[in-house]
Amino acid sequence: MPLPICIEFGGGAELLFGKVKTHEVNLPDKEASWTIKDLLTWMKDNMLKERPELFIQGETVRPGILVLVNDADWELMGELAYNIQENDRIVFISTLHGG
Repeated sequence: MPLPICIEFGGGAELLFGKVKTHEVNLPDKEASWTIKDLLTWMKDNMLKERPELFIQGETVRPGILVLVNDADWELMGELAYNIQENDRIVFISTLHGG
């Protein structure tokens, strides 16, 4: 059964995702639980429009990108290992700004 979630971008991160700030997505059904790590790979393959190096570094987000899960810092939620729940709101905010 697909997993409905909301993905949001701010601080300029939306520019890498077609300049769209809010995405309501249904993650495809899979046997194991969806984790943030799985989500990042899926986003890179299905949503990221340009310059992946500005969003992804290795298997995680690049330093300078704040990740919130339902308005809580993902560091409190287990970061990459967090098991995504139905209707979670996951926000990526770039704190890096050009001069």
